[in-house]
This record gives sequence, C-alpha cells and structure tokens, in this order.
Amino acid sequence: MAEQVDRIFAGSIPEIYDRYLGPVIFEPYAADLAARAKALAPRRLLEIAAGTGIATSALAAALPLSEIVATDLNQAMLDLAARKAAGANVAWRQADGLALPFEDSSFDLAACQFGVMFFPDRVQGFREVRRVLKPGGRYLFNVWADVGANDFAQAATLALEARFPDDPPRFLMRTPYGHHNIAHLTRDLAAAGFADVEVETVEKTGRAASFRDPAIGFCQGSPLRAEIEARDPAGLAATIDAVAEALAERFGRGPIEGRLRAHVFSAARG
Repeated sequence: MAEQVDRIFAGSIPEIYDRYLGPVIFEPYAADLAARAKALAPRRLLEIAAGTGIATSALAAALPLSEIVATDLNQAMLDLAARKAAGANVAWRQADGLALPFEDSSFDLAACQFGVMFFPDRVQGFREVRRVLKPGGRYLFNVWADVGANDFAQAATLALEARFPDDPPRFLMRTPYGHHNIAHLTRDLAAAGFADVEVETVEKTGRAASFRDPAIGFCQGSPLRAEIEARDPAGLAATIDAVAEALAERFGRGPIEGRLRAHVFSAARG
C-alpha cells in the first residue's frame, strides 16, 4: 500500500532530507514548537517521529534541564539524528508511534513535528500518546496546511503533474500535506481521550540557498523518490531538473523564499 511506503525513510533519504529540506521548511517550525514546549517547563518530554533530530535539537536547546526521549520508526533517521548530537539531555529510541514502548503516565509532555500525518491509524497514535502522558500532561504537534498554502510544495506538485500527466506522484498531497483538516484532527483527539484542544495556524517564510534545494529535497529526500522511479526508472535526475526549473521560474534563480503554513495543536490529557 502507498501509505506503508510513505513511512519508509531509508538509504540515502535521511541525509538528503536533512540537508535540503531541514533548513528550508522544518527548522522554522522546530523553533516554534520548542518555544511552546519551554513555556510548559516539562521535566520529562517524549518526542515522537523525531526524524533526523531537527526539532529535537531545538527542544534540547530550549529545555537543557529536561529529560528528552526522542523516538522514530525509522532507525536510519535516528542514526543520523544521534550523529548530529542534539544535546546531552537526549536519549534516542526506535519506536512505533502506534505501540510506544513506555509505561503509562511516564511523561509530562509529548511533542511531534510533522509526524502524525504518517500514522496509519491516527486515533490509535493519539491514544498511545495519551497513555504515556501523566495526568495534566499535554501533547504538542503540528501538521502542514494544504499544499496550496505552502509555496515550494505547491510548485513541486504542479511540476510533477506536468511531467507525469497520466499518473502524477501524489505522496506530497496524500501524506505530508494531506492531513490538514482541523475539524478531523480535533475529532480524532477527542476520540482518543484528549481535551482542551487549542489550534493556531502559523505562517513562516521558507528560505533556500538555491532554487534546486527544495527540488532535491522533495524528489530525492522523501518517499516521493520511489513514486518517481516507479514511473520512470531512469528519470529521477530529469524530474529533479523539471521541478527545479519550475521553482526557478516562480521564485528566481538565486536564493529563494516562499510561504509556509502549518497548524499547531496543543491538547491536554483528558
């Protein structure tokens, strides 16, 4: 199933993801999430879907006296994150967000940066977070708004539709940018037992040193790569060139800037 493939970040993908997408679209929201976590002053924090440690680094810097346990389904992502040495207060652990290997009521706060969109059963993922939170604990997470509100992803999507008109790759729209419905997410949180749900839509500016960086990041540093190669086994480089050209035409041929938009949730263990 496509949804299962969407969860696989292996091989060269973690390094490319971290280098070409990390500074451009993820770091601005990592800083935002860390500031929100700092205001809650947790003694013990669980990070879910930590990936290559982009948010982990921000959390560790903001909360130097907190114990942070950073988890991800993909060991290759965690291996890269650990090499980056996010902080002395961070412990790394491979874990499935649908079956967390922790005792009940173990953490004061849970955080997840752009990860809940990858859960095949979102309500179960929320239930697991609630289970490991202490009474009064909160869950902070963010999700991307729709692809049309995120300039680089939109430009890439349109370029892929032009290159593969009969069967365009849909990873971006299906998964990272496909779970932006605030009402649905709030409903799923309530179904999992969360209460006092707060949502804020946050806009940032993404900045890339080159118009090619987002093209490489999306096409080669995500599961989108498998979709491209399934349609054109020898066409990855040409597809990156096509996406890069679309970005250059829209944003310019030097360093580029684009709008980012995400929804940030805070929910209390009910």
